[in-house]
Amino acid sequence: MTAPSASKVDMAYDLIRRRIQDGAYTPGYRLVLGPLAKELGVSTVPVREAVRRLEAEGHVEVVRNVGATVRGLDPVEYRWTFETLAVVEAAATGMAAPHLSRTELTEAARLNDAMRAGLADLDPIRHTRLNQRFHEVLTGPCPNPQLRDLIAHGWTRMAALRSSIFSFVPERAVESVHEHDALLRLIERGAPPAEVEAAARAHRETTLQTVLNSQKGSA
Repeated sequence: MTAPSASKVDMAYDLIRRRIQDGAYTPGYRLVLGPLAKELGVSTVPVREAVRRLEAEGHVEVVRNVGATVRGLDPVEYRWTFETLAVVEAAATGMAAPHLSRTELTEAARLNDAMRAGLADLDPIRHTRLNQRFHEVLTGPCPNPQLRDLIAHGWTRMAALRSSIFSFVPERAVESVHEHDALLRLIERGAPPAEVEAAARAHRETTLQTVLNSQKGSA
């Protein structure tokens, strides 16, 4: 059998992954190969290969006699990933704080204001993207490149586990914006890096606990 072209596999992969991350395909959604192949104008072979890639990345779960479904949130894996991200991102925020320029602080405040403006009609995916960009600005000047690499890996892993925490706990969006305000005030007044790191870590750990509590409630 002829192997599917890489471009067709990539096309199917990009489509399915985007829909998972945008929330169009929610946890438990069944990925039926035939309709997807028809939509893309390809055979089912590249779609199957794309699903295998997504399974390897943790986006999709394949169960015998059931097929491929969008993976739900694994509370244990989510916790370990988020705790690791909380530690490394907080450390990087503390180290970066003395090096943040006025331009970067203004950009961080603008991003947080954009999040604030969207609270009344919350779009979880947009809010998550703005939130990630906010933290990228605050950790960008961190002089330790290995910490920056760990943060990037953490965000990638979080995306595989779930596209947006604010889909699970929309009420956390309001609290998060207020905590961002407090974090920016600390940095702007020149608080010691250790104090900035502690605030950044508490911010992340509060989010984690809110998500875990919501999962317990739903269970």
